[in-house]
Amino acid sequence: MAFGIKRDELVKWKAEVENGKIAILTHFWLDDRFPGCDTVTKVGCSDLKKLIKWGNKYNLDPKWIHRDERYPHFDLFGEKQLTILIQEGKWDQIERFKLK
Repeated sequence: MAFGIKRDELVKWKAEVENGKIAILTHFWLDDRFPGCDTVTKVGCSDLKKLIKWGNKYNLDPKWIHRDERYPHFDLFGEKQLTILIQEGKWDQIERFKLK
């Protein structure tokens, strides 16, 4: 279950993904399969080659891409999530979701 984001943020993320841009969106999220994780960062891009290349910078296996038909994306959690958000300069998301 996702929460803690505004509709316009989600609409912007989807538009960027569809337009072949690397788009990064963090939100609160609860799933019993991932105990201890209460946020997820979705990094999406409809250009799979571009998304794979981006993921290679952070040692993300292309097998981890959620190959959604319209919004392919990586799901980032925990320490990897924080490390990537710092390296991408997404301080607004880090502070908003109290990741550091």
